[in-house]
Amino acid sequence: MTSQASDPTRLLENSLESGRIHSAYLISGAGEAPRHAALWFARGVACTAQKAQPRPCGECPACHRSQTRDGAEGCIALDGTGKSGPLYRHIGEHADLYWIERGRDDTRVRIGQIRALQKALRLGANEGGWRVAVVAEAEWLNAEAQNALLRLLEEPPPRTCLILVSARASALLATIRSRSVKVVFPSEERPALRGDDVAEETAALVERFDGIVTASLGELVGWAEEYRGPRASSAEKVDALLALGSEWLRDQVHTRVRAGERDLEGALDAWKTLSRCRRDLATRNANPQMIAEKGLIAVRLAVGR
Repeated sequence: MTSQASDPTRLLENSLESGRIHSAYLISGAGEAPRHAALWFARGVACTAQKAQPRPCGECPACHRSQTRDGAEGCIALDGTGKSGPLYRHIGEHADLYWIERGRDDTRVRIGQIRALQKALRLGANEGGWRVAVVAEAEWLNAEAQNALLRLLEEPPPRTCLILVSARASALLATIRSRSVKVVFPSEERPALRGDDVAEETAALVERFDGIVTASLGELVGWAEEYRGPRASSAEKVDALLALGSEWLRDQVHTRVRAGERDLEGALDAWKTLSRCRRDLATRNANPQMIAEKGLIAVRLAVGR
């Protein structure tokens, strides 16, 4: 089931109004809207207001406990290893509302965080009502964490709701998507690659892609080496590189179509490779530099045909 794109939150409102809460929701889309919707819905599920009142009501004891500072999920920084911070935090001070996301220096949501959540949910509700767990940045769940999460979805504890928030629903396993009620927010508009309003950094990258057809293998390897460094920051930069490369390839395909060219298989294969690279960057412990190298070579081979 998927909510209407014109009003993504309507399905969530219907669930709260009817009291029919599903065991899993997948809220996807660009920007902060999916994240804010997940926080609002989690608080609404925990709300103890009368059925006729809107939820979250903001007045009941549960709403007071789930209130967060300045509208944020919480100010406690997480650490996916559990060494310098908790693996998860509560929403506000509500003992039955959980929030998971990447640790401050992590490039993925770790298996240890999901296992800690599973253990907490097996203990039962602290306040006798619903328990809600939000997994934000779910596109950064590694493969092992996704499989652990799938087991939780297959046998959800009673009166427990799991909310996944992801910029790209396609980054999650098909089996996870099929077990979740889908709430889809609009995707971001395609970024402009050329023009006076384009950021200087973007324009510089576009210029490098424009010249990739004449780049040697050594030059591509040197380009990828620029993304060597701490994995957390390198992975973010490589993901941005691959995203821009995908848009650049899309423009190349459109240009070729307008020119009447029919041999587009290479460009389409390269676009798929970049998508796989982004997925591997998020779900596997892949080396960002090697991922950048693989993506750049795929683009070079495609446009050099």
